Amino acid sequence: MYTRDIVTINEFIQAKEKDFPYSTGDLSSLLTDIVIASKIINRDVNRAGLTNILGDFGNTNVQGEDQKKLDVIANDAFVSALQSGQKCCGIASEEEDDFKAFGRKGENHGHYVVAFDPLDGSSNIDVNVSIGTIFSIYRTVCPGEPACLEDFLQPGSELVAAGYVLYGSSTMLVYTTGRGVNGFTLDPSIGEFCLSHPDIKIPKNGTIYSINEGHYVDMPQGVQQYIDFAKSNEDGKKPYTGRYIGSLVADFHRNLIKGGIYIYPGTQKAPKGKLRLLYECNPLAFICEQAGGKATDGFNRILDLKPESLHQRVPYFVGSANMVDKATELMNAAVGK
Repeated sequence: MYTRDIVTINEFIQAKEKDFPYSTGDLSSLLTDIVIASKIINRDVNRAGLTNILGDFGNTNVQGEDQKKLDVIANDAFVSALQSGQKCCGIASEEEDDFKAFGRKGENHGHYVVAFDPLDGSSNIDVNVSIGTIFSIYRTVCPGEPACLEDFLQPGSELVAAGYVLYGSSTMLVYTTGRGVNGFTLDPSIGEFCLSHPDIKIPKNGTIYSINEGHYVDMPQGVQQYIDFAKSNEDGKKPYTGRYIGSLVADFHRNLIKGGIYIYPGTQKAPKGKLRLLYECNPLAFICEQAGGKATDGFNRILDLKPESLHQRVPYFVGSANMVDKATELMNAAVGK
């Protein structure tokens, strides 16, 4: 039986408006729109095997990756919810070639833009592995106008809010507005996300490293040295534990809760790595920093990077502060810094 100790995400969002004395309520409404889209995606993910929406859609996205049917469904759900909510003036999606501006010049527009990866880890959909959604919210640089490219090419340090949804054994939504990180678990019996992980803090040290070691020989020397360090018993410590799911949200979430580092470096074949700065790296870096962790490209703070294009890729090191510091130390030493 439920008691009033249960706090739903909508109640939590409304209560937190007082943290922003000049709030108009638009950000709260926008977050609520994202919650609605997440519930729709969760419904479709859970019934995917029963409704013939597994498998490939037949197209490739702007990244050159095969689109899954659920990729397209999730993208459409987000676009529809955000456009209908009328609190953002444009969106950019990992699945779209270009950003979309809502409305026309002279109309009343929202003061925010949203960048999102509607279904991260979609290559795992067909084998029932945890997948996720990642989103980030920026204030527009030209309020009152339809969205423009400059709205999205802001450094992550300008983020207003960011979060992710993990569709796993339970469905969780984790988000921050720059005042700490909180997690909510979807209770299917009432159809509500309920506060389950208040004020999340990532341990400064961890014992988990997450990286695709199959590309070891193509990785930078500093990354190879970090993997070797993680497997050693330097200073009498036990070797770290390797855990790599292959779904960024799932790997990140585990490390956020338990402590660890996630690395997707550049390689000889892909010097800039695989992950997108705008849709994946910035929002998770913002969350990680708000929880006490760190995120870099191996040398520089992720949130300080100025995006040059919507689909820019960067190497990525994110997780427990001391583990990221060690990886950065080895990266710098390998190049003589």
